[in-house]
Amino acid sequence: MPKVQSVRPLAIPAISTRLLLTAAGVTILLLALAYLVAFDQGALSRSGMYMHELMHDGRHLLGVPCH
Repeated sequence: MPKVQSVRPLAIPAISTRLLLTAAGVTILLLALAYLVAFDQGALSRSGMYMHELMHDGRHLLGVPCH
C-alpha cells in the first residue's frame, strides 16, 4: 500500500495594522483628490482663482468634461 502524504494548508501572511492603516489613509486621500479635481467644480476651492484654475486644468488634463 502506498504511503499517503499529508497536505499542509497554505499559510496566509499576516498584514500589519500599520500597513492596513497606511493603505486606508492613502486610499482616502486619493479619493478626496479625485473628488476635488473631477467633481468639485469650484464649490470647495474658496481660496481664490488660483486653486479654481488649478482644478480646472486638472479636469482638462484627466479628460473630465467640465464645460
